Formats: sequence, C-alpha cells, structure tokens
Amino acid sequence: MHKILRLALKNLLRHKRRTLLTGMLIVVGIVAVIVFAGLSGSFKKAIVGQITDSMLSHLQVHRKGYMSSVDNLPLDRMLPAKAYARLSDILTETPGVEAFSPRIKFGAMLSNYAQTTNVRLNGIDPQKEQATAPLLISRIRDAAHKDLLVAPSEVLLPEALARGMGVGTGDTVVLVANNKDGSVNGMTFKVAGLVENLMGPGGRDGYLHIDDAAALLRMETREVSEIAVRVSDFDRIDDVATSLHGILDPMTNQQNKPMFELHTWSQLTPFYNVVRMIDMMTMGVRVILIAVVLISVLNVMMMSVYERVREIGTLAAMGTPPRRILGLFVAEGFCLGLFSALAGASIGLAILWSLNLKGVSVTFGGANQVFTLAPSVSPGELVSACLIVLAVSILASLQPAAKASRLAPVDALRHV
Repeated sequence: MHKILRLALKNLLRHKRRTLLTGMLIVVGIVAVIVFAGLSGSFKKAIVGQITDSMLSHLQVHRKGYMSSVDNLPLDRMLPAKAYARLSDILTETPGVEAFSPRIKFGAMLSNYAQTTNVRLNGIDPQKEQATAPLLISRIRDAAHKDLLVAPSEVLLPEALARGMGVGTGDTVVLVANNKDGSVNGMTFKVAGLVENLMGPGGRDGYLHIDDAAALLRMETREVSEIAVRVSDFDRIDDVATSLHGILDPMTNQQNKPMFELHTWSQLTPFYNVVRMIDMMTMGVRVILIAVVLISVLNVMMMSVYERVREIGTLAAMGTPPRRILGLFVAEGFCLGLFSALAGASIGLAILWSLNLKGVSVTFGGANQVFTLAPSVSPGELVSACLIVLAVSILASLQPAAKASRLAPVDALRHV
C-alpha cells in the first residue's frame, strides 16, 4: 500500500501544472464551504440567540386555545392561579429546565397627556424574566436601573413608539386598559427606559412589573398569559419539550379537555423559516463542492489514463494484476483529494480566524438589528467537508481506474 501511494504521488507530479490547477480548484471549493458554513452558522446562532434570549425564550406554555387568538392577546384564555402553581411545580422538577417566567400580555392605551396611542405590554417578574431572557436587559436604552429590568410603578416603552411621542426616561405616562369583564382602569407610570425594537412578533412590546399589570387589569386572583421556559442546553430543546408534552398533554380540565399547550421557539416565530433557508443554502454549497470535485478529479484521471495507455499495457504484460492497476489510479485520486482537502481546510480556518479578529457586522430585519458575527465551524463540519472531498475523489477515480484495469495488454501496447 505504501509503495502504491508513493507511485501515485510521483504520477501526479509528472504533470505538475495540471495537478496544481485541479488541486487549486478543489481548494477553492472547500474554502468556500468552510467560510460559508462559518458565516451562515454564526448568523443563524445570532438570530436565534437574539430571538430566544431577549424575547421569546426557548419554550412557552399557554392555556389550551390561547395561541389560536394570540394576535388579540385574549384575557379570557389565561392560566388561572392553580394551573400556574401546578406548572411551576412541574417545571421545577423537570430535568433540563434552567428557568421559567410568568408573563401577563395585554394591550393598552398609552398617553403622555398630549398624544394617545396603542401599545402591547408584558407584565413580568423582573428577576425571573432576567433568568429566562438574559439578553432582554441589553435591549434597554437610557435605562433607569443598571441591573434591574423594571421596578413597580415603572414601564419600559418600545423605542420607536416612545421617540415618536417624544417620551423619554423619567417622563410620566398614563396606561389605560380594559380587563376581561370590559371595565376600564388607568394608572400612571414612570418611564424607566426604552426597549430597542426587535424583528419578529413581540419585538415592539413594552414591559412593566407583573404586580402592576395585575392591578391595571383589576385581577382578583393572579392569572398569567404564558410561562416562558429556558432550557439549560439549547441542543436539547426537543428532548425537554417531549418530556413536558408527556406530562402536560394528559392533563385535562373539568370539561375533560386538554388544559395546556406547549410550543418551542421554532413554532412561535416565522424566522425559523430563515434558519431553515440558511441550512438549505449550506447544503446547496456542499452540493456544488461535490460537483466541482467530481468533475475536476474525473477529468484529471481520464486524461491520465488516456496518456498512459502504453504504460498500462506494459504493466499488464509484466503480470501486474488488474486490481493493482485499479488501485494505483484510485490512489492518485485519493492523494489529490487528500492534499487538496488539507490545504483547503487550513486556508478556510485561517480566513475564519482573520474574520474573527476583524469582526463582521451585519444589519438584518426591518428594525435594522445589527449582529456582530463570530464565524466558526465545528470539528464535525470541518471533518465532514474533508471526508466529502476524499469520498468524491475516490468515487470519481473509479470509472477511469476500472477502464485502465480492463485494458488488454496487446491493444494497449499498440496504442499510439
């Protein structure tokens, strides 16, 4: 085997220019795959991380039927206090659940005594919300508190809405809301900061303390719209969701109907389609790489067989077994693919390293959200790209190698 590899390398170096050009073409292909995978993977993580860690969370639990009319923020489909208590116990005992936070979601009228407009609000427990959505605090501009989201009698307003009304941190505003019975109530609040707009549903919501939300809606007993859940390992979201489904789905109310519904982040935002599109584009680039390697190696090996017909005939006449001739040409394809893959992987990693040093900023979405990417590839992705090149190189060598091994010595020696 060692002798065959040495002979294969010598044969490749007999035509240095052709081997170099083919190798460079394969190197360019694998570099493109590695760099694209690093950038797209980093962009995907940035989008998903921003959506889940500053707004949605990883999982959400609602009363059955709430999501069918979520756009209206229905107050008659909230989780009662007893249901929330049961859910709290279940989530506390479920492995993989890191934190959870109750939320009261409702619509209200916002007034600065000169203008009035609609606003969507979330009543939150500041400590629990910070543990469940740790990046939410990073979206607050001109914050009144450094380490606290919001205090009682304070409100965080959507930045675009507040700027339009000329409202800033420290100003006093009035919130007016209807409770589920239709009665109206109003309360004054101090603006504690402006929440940066974010793409997707809920990206333009305001926040206030959950006790103030209950008081504004005149709740006699505490009810919540949803429970946001954060898992300890993002890659195990589906496992935790499956475990919770097994516990929650059998639970029924007094009418023997399901009590709860559970959704993962991918079911709650349309930007999951963007994530899927990125994955499809990455797969498309891999397919292009396969085509480039296949055509390049096949062309080189066919030319090699054509140019060495008499040489192949001489080897066969000397008693060289056909499988040895086949192995020689396959070894040439293997060596070409191996060294090209190693060179491409090295160059690709060097480019990603330089991009990490420089930093890559990308603006995305209608809110002009700026993401600073840290492109990288996992060892698995790097190895798979190299293995694809090796496998396709060997596959592309088989047909020319098989043709060479089947040449009759007499016919091959007569070839001009």
